[in-house]
Amino acid sequence: MRYNPLGSSGINVSRVCLGSMTWGVQNNQADADEQIAYALAQGVNFIDTAEMYAIPPTPDTYGKTEQIIGNWLARNPSKRNDIVLATKIAGNGLAWVRDGGDITRQTVVSAVDASLKRLQTDVIDLYQLHWPNRQSPHFSKQWPGMIRFSDANTQQHTAGMLDILEGLNDCVKAGKIKHCGLSDDTPWGISQFLRLSEQHNLPRMVSIQNEFSLLHAKDWPYLIEQCIHEDIAYLPWSPLAGGMLTGKYLNDARPEGSRWTLVQRNGLFRDTAQSQQAISHYVEIAQQYQLTPAQLALAWCDQVDG
Repeated sequence: MRYNPLGSSGINVSRVCLGSMTWGVQNNQADADEQIAYALAQGVNFIDTAEMYAIPPTPDTYGKTEQIIGNWLARNPSKRNDIVLATKIAGNGLAWVRDGGDITRQTVVSAVDASLKRLQTDVIDLYQLHWPNRQSPHFSKQWPGMIRFSDANTQQHTAGMLDILEGLNDCVKAGKIKHCGLSDDTPWGISQFLRLSEQHNLPRMVSIQNEFSLLHAKDWPYLIEQCIHEDIAYLPWSPLAGGMLTGKYLNDARPEGSRWTLVQRNGLFRDTAQSQQAISHYVEIAQQYQLTPAQLALAWCDQVDG
């Protein structure tokens, strides 16, 4: 296993991170225990979760994944220091999470406390903002006309960011979190948070977690170049495009037990004619090199500079 610095944090994490968002719906405690054991045996030291999980998110599944990880940690306390544990605070839009409201200083503090309780640990290594309070071009909203920026209230957004940083600072000072990061954000978001951190002597964002795959490479090169120069770790989520790049959903296939047999919060936004055509070609290329489509997709993602 190869290891890389987690941005400016001083922590080294495995090149492969164990995602957990299906634990609590498609996977139970026993499945999660098995996956964690296998990952650790391969040298993985990085586990990522979120308060919103399990996926698809519902009031009943909220916090389930953190609880599953917490159960494992309670049974394996000697392993806690071997793991870099990352979780996320949910943004606005989920009615059952803080009435769907924005992330604020107050909600950061309360959400951290709740995550610590579910995870059965006394500190979170990396605490991430799952998505920004403002509109962002994620979940395939990057095409012109899908969202608007020209009527944005920059002053209001910036004040909200400063308020969030104050909450993160409260938690760092209390020893509840070590480092903080972003998710589903943009170059402007990175720049503003870094500027505010420097101006007000507040915690610095050390990472950003965005979607990146053969189907979705919008962050290359602009955001990724910024990450390199600013010492921000880039954490690609969904390198298999929600399983699409395995080829299992070609020609409208829906394998029994697969994620696409469940109702998705943002719909099947990746399932377009263009995506299906691209994947059919990727499957052919994989066959030429005696690879599985998943191996091809992951190898491509791994070799991208940055």
